[in-house]
Amino acid sequence: MLSLLLIVADYQLAPMQKVRSWLSVAVTPVQWMVDLPEQSWTWLNDRLQEREMLLSENRQLRAQLMLAELEVQKLASLTAENVRLRELLHSSQKLNEEVMATQLIGVNPDPFIHQIVINDGSQNGVNKGQAVLDQTGVMGQVTAVTPFTSRVLLVTDANHAIPVQVNRTGLRSVAYGRGNYDTLELTDIPHTQDIKVGDLLVSSGLGMRFPEGYPVARVTLVERDMGREFTRVLAKPTARLSLSRQLLLVNTAHQQIQQALQED
Repeated sequence: MLSLLLIVADYQLAPMQKVRSWLSVAVTPVQWMVDLPEQSWTWLNDRLQEREMLLSENRQLRAQLMLAELEVQKLASLTAENVRLRELLHSSQKLNEEVMATQLIGVNPDPFIHQIVINDGSQNGVNKGQAVLDQTGVMGQVTAVTPFTSRVLLVTDANHAIPVQVNRTGLRSVAYGRGNYDTLELTDIPHTQDIKVGDLLVSSGLGMRFPEGYPVARVTLVERDMGREFTRVLAKPTARLSLSRQLLLVNTAHQQIQQALQED
């Protein structure tokens, strides 16, 4: 009955308009309180979505930056190679490599074993033998793959060897790890060959395991002892083996062909 009386009074009596306005003002804080959880949830959800988008974009930009820095490092090798090719009146076409960004998640605690673990495995398309690089040079190669992680042997491990060439002259050799993060050694350089401190060593691509033309090390010592058969050459890796966390996995053209054949 009270509701009916209020309805009739609101319809018939003009003063009820003021009463309605006062009631609306009085109820407004209640409406705000009722709507607050929904507004808070909407605001929080928007902030979380923006954060996820920013994190995803940041990861993509880091991968693109690493790839761009690698391309800059490779430019010096390509320039020297083009000079040699022009001298020989010969040209060749380079195949692009497939690359995938990954991240370091573990390091072997044994000081005599230079290995790291990355957070991608066979489920992400990682294959045994893939080269691993950071933004400054070659880090190593994948030696073991599990579904979700992979183990990488660094170039400085005593059991690792990588075909290289002197960027300045094109002299080919093999750089061996010596169990020291700052040292690679070339053991087969004749005394008559032109190599000197400061020369950049780049991957030669021989063996079809590592992509051609990426920085590997820079020569730090050239010791010509005529009592020895070969010149002793030491070099320091260009990759930041103890610092880099964001890495790239690289598939050479040969590895891409092998994978395509296996999938068929």
